Amino acid sequence: MALLVLWTAAARPAAARAGDGYAFTPGARSVAGAPGTAGAALLDARHTYRSSLPRDAGLYYRLRLTAADTAYVPVTAVPPPDAAVSATDGIRVSLRDADGTSCSYSSARFGAGISPRPVTAVGQRETGKALCRGGGTYYLLVERLDAGAPGAADRDGRWDLEIAPVTEPGLVRSGATTPPRTWDSATPEPPSGRPLERSGGTGFATARPTGQGVWRTALAPGETRFYKVPMEWGRRLHASAGLGGARGHGYVGGALTLSLHNPVRALVDDASTGYTGTARTTALRPLPPVEYANRYAVPAGVTSVRFAGDYYLVVHLSTRLAEPFGPGPYEVTLRVRVDGRAHAAPGYDGGPVPRDVFTVTDQDRAAALAGGFAHGATGAEPGPGGGGRGGGGTMRLVAVGGIGTGTALLLVLGGWTVAARRAHARAR
Repeated sequence: MALLVLWTAAARPAAARAGDGYAFTPGARSVAGAPGTAGAALLDARHTYRSSLPRDAGLYYRLRLTAADTAYVPVTAVPPPDAAVSATDGIRVSLRDADGTSCSYSSARFGAGISPRPVTAVGQRETGKALCRGGGTYYLLVERLDAGAPGAADRDGRWDLEIAPVTEPGLVRSGATTPPRTWDSATPEPPSGRPLERSGGTGFATARPTGQGVWRTALAPGETRFYKVPMEWGRRLHASAGLGGARGHGYVGGALTLSLHNPVRALVDDASTGYTGTARTTALRPLPPVEYANRYAVPAGVTSVRFAGDYYLVVHLSTRLAEPFGPGPYEVTLRVRVDGRAHAAPGYDGGPVPRDVFTVTDQDRAAALAGGFAHGATGAEPGPGGGGRGGGGTMRLVAVGGIGTGTALLLVLGGWTVAARRAHARAR
């Protein structure tokens, strides 16, 4: 079945435009962290939250969890663009039960690029583990890891936070508790061909849908762009990023960073490359197909590929490129390969919250192939009906049988032309 893409007008909030900083989830609720467990604000997986974290402080938030659900609480820290950071600066996140027992620790650091950028760590409570097994009250603790002095825009030391809790139900019937024993761990051949222009979003909420192919964008030092690849059960993702050449002399470590996050925003893998002005490429390690049983593996690059849904590719250029090589923009090429055989989802005993977090729809597949216009291609915030956790968009996808890809493309272009003419007529 082919897809006909019909344009519909939608407003683009200014705060979501590229270059305006990190794009938080539209409708995210503001919440203040508490210095201790007493008075900690309650978080609900039906909502995304905005908060902030001062220097030299740890803040608590509260959750109510059932005994049956696995909980993931990703926290994205967004420092000011000119914050002074070191490679080891970042955040640490832990989830604890009411007695103070830690269920998990996770940290995220800026790394070799020594460049302020959004970094994400995830607090986690898994059912079936020896600790934190029961239902009840749990606490999320978010702490700063920093040694650098504050920058010009960081005098009060605060970093913005985005917190997006997720709960995952158990299975109707327990399956294998060992990860798949074998999978093809060889590095696959990256896609070739002429790159197509595709700018990314400026946050998880505005990540641009992207499928297999070779994609090109232009980034300035300090910029971060988000892409999302819909991954079904049984499918496998591989990606690499290349930085084009530039005039200048010097060396910048960690000049280009490529990170992969799973549907609950947990880090799967990241890779970076140094830069001397000549073109360089960095690639993610080979990953296994998406399988439920991967969660029983030990390596983070396997255990985190545990559910279907949107996998996020995040590209960042270090601010340190500007001094030896100029302000740019620099050409960045993203190569994405998706293979493997898709299969049905495991038998969940209920639904996750948010309900679509582990789901890949026909609209998701079409948006990835069509360039992501159905979900805000230029990093615009989702339109009405998006639910505040992605979805929505600036165009509508309508399934039409018997229409070829070329015909659909002509109709898309025609729709754009009509929309442009109408806008011009209204402005006269």
